[in-house]
Amino acid sequence: MAATDKTRIAKPSAVVEDEQGQLLAKKGISREVVEEMSKIKGEPEWMRDKRIKSLEIFQRKPVPTWGVDLSPLNFDDLVLYSPPTAGRFNSWDDVPADMKKTYDDLGIPQAEREHLAGVVGVWDNEPVYEGLKEEYRKLGILFCSMDTAIQEYPELVEQYFMNKCVPPQDNKFSALHGAIWSGGSFLYVPKGVKVDLPLQAYFRMEGQGEGTFEHTLIIADEGSDVNYIEGCTAQSYSVNSMHSAVVEIFVKEGAKARYTTVQNWSKDVYNLNTKRAVVEAEGTVEWVGGSMGAKVVMLYPGSFLLGEGARADHMNVGAASGASGRTPARRSCTWRRTRPPTSSPSRSRRTAASWATAGSCGWATTRRARRRTCNATG
Repeated sequence: MAATDKTRIAKPSAVVEDEQGQLLAKKGISREVVEEMSKIKGEPEWMRDKRIKSLEIFQRKPVPTWGVDLSPLNFDDLVLYSPPTAGRFNSWDDVPADMKKTYDDLGIPQAEREHLAGVVGVWDNEPVYEGLKEEYRKLGILFCSMDTAIQEYPELVEQYFMNKCVPPQDNKFSALHGAIWSGGSFLYVPKGVKVDLPLQAYFRMEGQGEGTFEHTLIIADEGSDVNYIEGCTAQSYSVNSMHSAVVEIFVKEGAKARYTTVQNWSKDVYNLNTKRAVVEAEGTVEWVGGSMGAKVVMLYPGSFLLGEGARADHMNVGAASGASGRTPARRSCTWRRTRPPTSSPSRSRRTAASWATAGSCGWATTRRARRRTCNATG
């Protein structure tokens, strides 16, 4: 009997078709799913390698225990990536009718015409709309989906993406995000540019039993000023879904960035987010967030203050409404680089030395008056 030439047998794809002919990744997370996803997206080798490294960290990291109970969450039950079913468009007239209707019902195209400088729309992890008004494009502002940014501005993305701000090793969910992220928005504001209208991104979770992992990367260069708004919603189903986003904001010297998010989730969603800013001297970051609905809410915003006069203001509210009554949790931290003894006091209301020597952080659960604040030195 002749030996089989195994080199001619194709390896089974980690992406398969469902009954409706839609491409889906297999449930759970594996190296095969991550590699196939990166291949479908046509990503550069450095991003593929970063995904694989993140996966390895995820497999080693324990599930966090400082917040709410996450034991019912089973990654093997979730589809963590669904390949795109539509293209990317810069006109609402070209967006598929069912998607456009949802955006119309939310008033986003009208808001873009009247009140916004630009909009990025993401549907089930994949960008479907990217718009930036011409007068802002002429100022050198870059605003698009993360998928587009990797193709068009790879060096800029590689410099900032999940390196010092939110590295994969930060926690188990940041590592999972680094491995399987898809969609999200990218914003760069050049030196000295003041953006007089907000920019908005809208993320829609449409399927059931799936995960969404959009990544937001904002860079406010020296002396710039920008207001970014993010909205998220999901369909309601009877099975668990998961939203695990990462937001990275870089505020250069003398710049100001406001990040505002409003999230309205269905009661089957585990909403787990890590959001971080790096703020240089005389820079300001403002966090304003509201997360409603969801089975579980865990918010983890933080800021690194790296120079004199750097400031971070945090205001976040989370309210879970899952049938199990699980408690939403918030945790925010600010780290300040150690200053010489002769330095003037910081304007930041949350003060601490650098993360290398001291820190100040706290977490609170909202349904019970349980609060904890910790100060650590070392």
